[in-house]
Amino acid sequence: MSRPAPAKRTSPPRASAEEGAWAAKMERLRRRALPQNKLRICDDDQLKQRVEDAEQAARRARFLAEANPDDERSAQQVGEAAAALETARAELDDVSDFLTFLALPRPVLEDLIAEHPPTEQQAEEGSLFNPDTFPPALIAAASFDGMSQDEAAELLATWSAPDAGLLWEAAWSVQQESRVELGKG
Repeated sequence: MSRPAPAKRTSPPRASAEEGAWAAKMERLRRRALPQNKLRICDDDQLKQRVEDAEQAARRARFLAEANPDDERSAQQVGEAAAALETARAELDDVSDFLTFLALPRPVLEDLIAEHPPTEQQAEEGSLFNPDTFPPALIAAASFDGMSQDEAAELLATWSAPDAGLLWEAAWSVQQESRVELGKG
């Protein structure tokens, strides 16, 4: 005796709409840009101080305007301070160099770390990678600007300790940056 063919299953229209919504969401997730970090390099201390002063003046002007909402002069000073701050920032940007670093996809970062294992002593001290060879490799791999590993090693060796530390931090911190959160939406 032959069995009847099983009934053909069809998805209810709601399931199809949910699948479409999921497919669209998944596509947006695939297209997310990786985090990036910029390091500003500027040797003009006077201009950096001018920006800091302009930021403080803008904060003061906003504070006074909020404390005196009916004072037209206070409102005008907010606009003037904001314009001065924008001008100072533009001048600082014009004389600054920027290095941009991108987060690496997780498998790429893990492979890079594996390529620079810590020495036995470094591992005993808790290091996950060789702190002598990994920083220039990461800086080069994460560099959006095309910095080579040799160039990264040169800057790390010739810059002051704080500047070299900030170069390393710019490349490393973006690898740790999360743009997602747990919790209720």
